[in-house]
Amino acid sequence: MTMMLPLEITAPTIEFRQLAPILILFGAACAGVLVDALMLGRSRRWRGEVQIGLVVGGVLAALAYTVANLRLGPVGAVAMGSIMLDGPTAVMWVLLLVFGLLAVMVFKEERLAGVPVFASSAATVPGSREEAEADRFRLEQTEVFPLALFSLTGMLVFVSANDLLTLFVGLEVFSLPLYLMCGMARKRRLLSQEAALKYFLLGAFSSGFFLFGIAMLYGFSGSFDLGTIAAAVTAPAYGRGLLYAGLALVAVGLLFKIGIVPFANWIPDVYMGAPTPLTGFMAICTKMAAVGATLRVFYVALGAERWTWQPVFAVLAIITMIAGTVAALTQRDVKRLLAYSSIAHAGFIFTAVTGASQDVGAGQPTSVSAILFYLAAYGFATVGAFAIVTLVRNPASEENDLDGWAGLAAKRPWVAGLMSLFLLSFAGIPPTAGLMGKWAVFAAAWRGGYWWLVVIAVLTSLVAAYIYLKVIVIMFARPPAPNTYVGEASLWTWIPIVVGAVATLVLGIAPDLLLGPASLLGTFLR
Repeated sequence: MTMMLPLEITAPTIEFRQLAPILILFGAACAGVLVDALMLGRSRRWRGEVQIGLVVGGVLAALAYTVANLRLGPVGAVAMGSIMLDGPTAVMWVLLLVFGLLAVMVFKEERLAGVPVFASSAATVPGSREEAEADRFRLEQTEVFPLALFSLTGMLVFVSANDLLTLFVGLEVFSLPLYLMCGMARKRRLLSQEAALKYFLLGAFSSGFFLFGIAMLYGFSGSFDLGTIAAAVTAPAYGRGLLYAGLALVAVGLLFKIGIVPFANWIPDVYMGAPTPLTGFMAICTKMAAVGATLRVFYVALGAERWTWQPVFAVLAIITMIAGTVAALTQRDVKRLLAYSSIAHAGFIFTAVTGASQDVGAGQPTSVSAILFYLAAYGFATVGAFAIVTLVRNPASEENDLDGWAGLAAKRPWVAGLMSLFLLSFAGIPPTAGLMGKWAVFAAAWRGGYWWLVVIAVLTSLVAAYIYLKVIVIMFARPPAPNTYVGEASLWTWIPIVVGAVATLVLGIAPDLLLGPASLLGTFLR
């Protein structure tokens, strides 16, 4: 008779203090789901106040814990090695929480149209009796707030994941709520649902590539851990065939989320069809999360193979910059223009990703710190610009046609001036943060030996400046459009605009306020 030995089970070790930002956001999101269920039928105003209170309180608490943990210095691997808390994680968590809070504030805006921008009941057929009854009896759901918190939680996990399985979980957690929210616009419901379907199908397809790439890298290294994969890359046991296949497939999944050509076809249609407040959230938070995860995978796990992926990334950066800029030149819709602009900016970011200059002299930003600064500069301008897009309206809805923006300065000079500031930052014109952001990423690529890529990027930037100057000329030099007006918004819209404008100027005049700390915290741990 065989004696059965007792099975030893080791309890997992969870560092709750270090993981508090993730847990707080997840808890606030779950509380938001309960609020939407228990208060259904109550006044829309009170439900909205409770939801935005949960968002603000949860994000601020998570931000406070992140800053407190940052003061203790890099921690290393936590949650049994699945999460890495290092300098880049801390900076990206702070930026994601700040931009997430500013973008979600615009979700609360109701004064512009008298009703929320999101559909009262997203599960109903557009124009159906059920939707009309939901409006009539104030059964409007407020699930967009917990969905945004769930998405933000996934982003925090995504940028800090220390193994490929955790990375995939973070990807799906932050992507699924976005698929849902894209189809929840109150106006132009069919266009919004079309955008959601396109995003879901292409996103699911890219996730399949990503998961298949994870399997390939596991087959190559025998582990999902990024540090173990890095060790296997330096000393492969059975050749590099699975490595190259896994590298390519994982890159497809990550580059899709960033918006690198040829994986960026979804961006214009989704940005145009999705509710504008959500577009602002996606434009910076999704891009930042995807860039952060890409840096960690390719610098930590695949850094020793950089001679393989650097030339490919350089070519993709050139194609992305040129394609995004050329397409933006012909756009007459403001949201599509900003969408193609987002693609071009992804190409500019990838100049520094390609350079991969992590070990440089004192006082010089690394590629990681340069990218973090660029994302911050781009993020403040993006949040403010999309908030202003919600203000410019016609009698039916938002006015997204550029002709409708004609003479905006004559009607509301402050609004036109603030929008011009954000556009100048996109163009990289002093004294805005956009100039210092481009200088940082171009300098990092130059030090990495890709001077020819920097030359192409600078020339593309000069062409791209015409895109933004064209909009400024339309607002200031043309006669006012007769049917366009600027809506009277609440503080929920003006706070992101003002914060974005102040940060754009401050970081343009004193970039070391962020670039200095980012340089000190720009090294990944293994």
